[in-house]
This record gives sequence, structure tokens and C-alpha cells, in this order.
Amino acid sequence: MSPSSKPFLRALAGETLTPPPFWLMRQAGRYLPEYRATRAEAGSFLDLCYNPELATEVTLQPLRRYGFDAAILFSDILVIPDALRQQVAFKEGEGPVLTPIRSATDLDGLNISGLHDHLAPVYATVKKLSAAIPATTALIGFAGAPWTVATYMIEGSGSKDFSKAKTMMFGQPELFARLMALLIQATGDYLIRQIDNGAEAIQIFDTWAGALPEDQFERWVIAPTRVLVQRIRAERPGVPVIGFPRQAGVLYKRYITETGVSGVSIDSSVPLEWAAKELQPLCTLQGNLDPILLVAGGEALDAGIDRILKALGKGPFIFNLGHGITPPTPPENVARLAERVKAWKG
Repeated sequence: MSPSSKPFLRALAGETLTPPPFWLMRQAGRYLPEYRATRAEAGSFLDLCYNPELATEVTLQPLRRYGFDAAILFSDILVIPDALRQQVAFKEGEGPVLTPIRSATDLDGLNISGLHDHLAPVYATVKKLSAAIPATTALIGFAGAPWTVATYMIEGSGSKDFSKAKTMMFGQPELFARLMALLIQATGDYLIRQIDNGAEAIQIFDTWAGALPEDQFERWVIAPTRVLVQRIRAERPGVPVIGFPRQAGVLYKRYITETGVSGVSIDSSVPLEWAAKELQPLCTLQGNLDPILLVAGGEALDAGIDRILKALGKGPFIFNLGHGITPPTPPENVARLAERVKAWKG
């Protein structure tokens, strides 16, 4: 099947489709019993990311249940620091733990030369998925944006205030710029190789974009994303890029116009009427149901879905969440969402 006949790719090319294509961030995950079984079989979380057979299986599980219009590679944004030889582990109940980068010596210990060898299992997963997904389903490759990945590398874990990352950004600007340059290069290399193995679209997750003031947002969210988009356009023309600068607020508009993304994923805080008026004329929108509505279910879920479809379904649009599915989500609520979106007649 040619890419142009895949609803997800048609929407990203600017078509308005009724019903709109849909997929959900973190659609392969702990809310599914079959995922939990496969995850137990894999060992550690990173072992699952680096096992092409099992990573392919967990990517396909939600497609079998719900018939999403896109599959997203099962991996994690922190495979990049891991491939750069930073120590990365995922601890139960704690999340990611990294040996933090705080000095020039720490940064000197990172090495991009073995990137593709280290990430070869991820590329193998992309290749397997490309052959295994249904003919009308698009395959999304992804990476974390440089700023968001840098926060984990500097903080050594997740953070509420990003104080260590921002202290380096403001107090050691040359060191921070060196780290960002390394991440821009590695991320670009990684995304190009995903495309070469079958990814048909790319999503760049800038989960912590909203933590930066406007001048730093411009420098460390917009500018690196623009470099990545321009590189993909130049080297692999025709592959669309979705950006997700979560909690960017009014800066979503500058992000779209200044990065050149094909689509933007909007978080649940973005007002729908404003998004339809100010953002949708600029690019395809994706979003933005509150993931907790998917936990709650019932009439509240139905109303939330309908509100988004009414507001954004008249233009180029992909239905999604404002962030990833959470582990307490009942699988039957995802089925309810899938049925409702597919039945939408505008």
C-alpha cells in the first residue's frame, strides 16, 4: 500500500479526514495485561527496548485490540544517553536513574562513535514492524528532543524543577551548549537510521519544553528542533515530522512557524478554540484528550472525545491524548474511545 493511502500520513500531509485517524501516546504499555506478560519475559525495561522480537510484539499488541491508524516504535527516549555510554537504569517504582553529567570531564566520557552499533536492535525492531503492521497503518519512529533528554542526563533522574539542568544552562553555558550539540547530532543520526529501516513519520518528544522561559525556549527547544526537521527534509525528503513541545502554551505558535514541523501534538491544557483558530491553519494538529478521562471512562470520556472532534475535526487532525496513557487505564475504556472516534461523522 502506498503511503498516500494511509489515513495517518494523509492527515499529516494536510488532508481533513472524517473520521480523523487516531493513535495514542504510550498505547503499548502497562495498562495492557499482554504487555505486562511480555515485559516480565524480557527482564529489565531496557532489555525489552533492545529485544527486537519482544519490542515488536508489544508494539503490535494495541493494534490487534483497537485498530489504531499508526504504530509507534516501542523504545524509550533514554536509549540515546545509553548509546552515548552514560550509565542508564530503570528502577521499579523510581523511574530512570542516570549517572549525572555535571562537568566537562563527565561530558568527555560520552562517545558518539558506537551509536549505531548500540542502537542496532532498535533499528531491527523498526524493520520488523515495517513488515508486520497492517497495510493501512503507518509506522512512527521517534526520539526525545535534545532539551528533554539533556534534563535527564544532567539531573540524573526525572525532576520537578530542572534546577541542575537550568543551573548548567545559565551558569555554564559553554558546557551546556556542548552537550546540546552532541545530542542534536546523535538524535539526527538516530532518526535518519530509523527512517532508513522503515519509519514513515517521526515524532520528537519535548516533554519538558514548558519548563523554559521564552528566550531559552527559542534557543533550546525551537532551534534544535529546526535543525532536526531541516536535516530530515534534506536527507529523507517526504518524511513528515510531528513535534510535541509539551506545555508550551502560546509558544506553540512560534514553535510551529519557526521549526517547520508537519504536525504538532498539543497537550491537554491547550484551549481547543484557540488551537483551531491559531494553530490548525499552520499545520496538522494532534491531541489532546486528558489521559485521566481515559481512566475515568463513562460519559465524561464520551463528552471529552466529542468536544475535541467538534473543535478540531474540521481541519487536518489526528486524534490522540495530551500525554501518554497511564497504567491504571482500563483497556475497555480505550476500546470505547476507539469505537467513538471511528464512528464520528462530523
